[in-house]
Amino acid sequence: MPSTQLSFTRPAPDTLQISLAGAWHMAAGLPPVASVEQALAAAPAPRQVSFDTRQLGGWDSALLIFLTKVAELCAQHGISADRSGLPSGVRRLLDLADAVPERKGARGESTRPSVLARVGSGALALLAEADAFLAFLGQTMIAFGALLRGRARFRFADLALYVQEAGADALPIITLISFLVGVIMAFVGAVQLQKFGAAIYVADLVGIAVVREMGAMMTGIVMAGRTGAAFAAQLGTMKVTQEVDALTTMGISPLEFLVLPRAIALCVMMPLLCLYADLVGILGGSVIATGMLGLSLPVYFTELFHAVSITDMVGGIFKASVYGVLIAVAGCLRGMQCGGSASAVGDAATSAVVTGIVLIITACGTFAFTFYVLGI
Repeated sequence: MPSTQLSFTRPAPDTLQISLAGAWHMAAGLPPVASVEQALAAAPAPRQVSFDTRQLGGWDSALLIFLTKVAELCAQHGISADRSGLPSGVRRLLDLADAVPERKGARGESTRPSVLARVGSGALALLAEADAFLAFLGQTMIAFGALLRGRARFRFADLALYVQEAGADALPIITLISFLVGVIMAFVGAVQLQKFGAAIYVADLVGIAVVREMGAMMTGIVMAGRTGAAFAAQLGTMKVTQEVDALTTMGISPLEFLVLPRAIALCVMMPLLCLYADLVGILGGSVIATGMLGLSLPVYFTELFHAVSITDMVGGIFKASVYGVLIAVAGCLRGMQCGGSASAVGDAATSAVVTGIVLIITACGTFAFTFYVLGI
């Protein structure tokens, strides 16, 4: 039987009859609904729509979709639809569709907010994040004040464990990253300095860059990805298993018992790790200086000691200390904000790494501008 035949007749001046014939299947496609709209708009305007399905063959959901669209057009034009000419099965399905209203958004239609609304929402979210970070930092400082007064409640065995995790356990990755950074910086500098016969200044380049900036920054980034994520995962798991709630129920401050020892451990170990990273980075630069440029180790280190000052070293250590505070606060904050599901723990760890790295880069830029203004 031919598929999807559609025609229109006027049995009465105020009635439009839609004749459906053939096989109506999804595979054959649907006739355009625009033809029905044109027939409804033709003069004289009909007041009723009826259906003739005597020549209708097989049908599936294609017929129901077409009739639903016709019903919507009739409702828009204020025209009544007489369904008595439809097969009984079709009428029952259409009555069922009318009885269960369509859920809002079921067709995937969504109104996208304007650019100004999205910018405003992003700005408000950023302000909320900054407010939460500063509030958590303030609460951590209050807990540290309680420690100085001897009133903080946490186990020093936990502090020793966190010192080991944030210190000695991090030495292998710090060694690898710092050595490679020193090698890369020395190699890039050597390629350019050789053109001017100034190969000796590769010691100045590596020493100043590593001691002032790269040693502290690379150590901070590595610790954000390693220790900051670990803090967030540990505290997030405690939130999921309700250990944090249990501490609160027992009258123990989670900030003092869980956050404070982790923050102290990271803040104490970051300056030491920075000094170690500076040394390893300088040694990495010496490999290029001696192997590629033919400089001797005494000449390399003599030039290095003339180029790097105590101010540069102190500035790098100070930056590392600040980075340690930022990493600890970001990791513990994301852990304490963790949701109650297993996937939320992974999200908290990821957010802790991203937040920590963003804070480190922001602080590094701020320090660079501040030191330049102060002439340091």
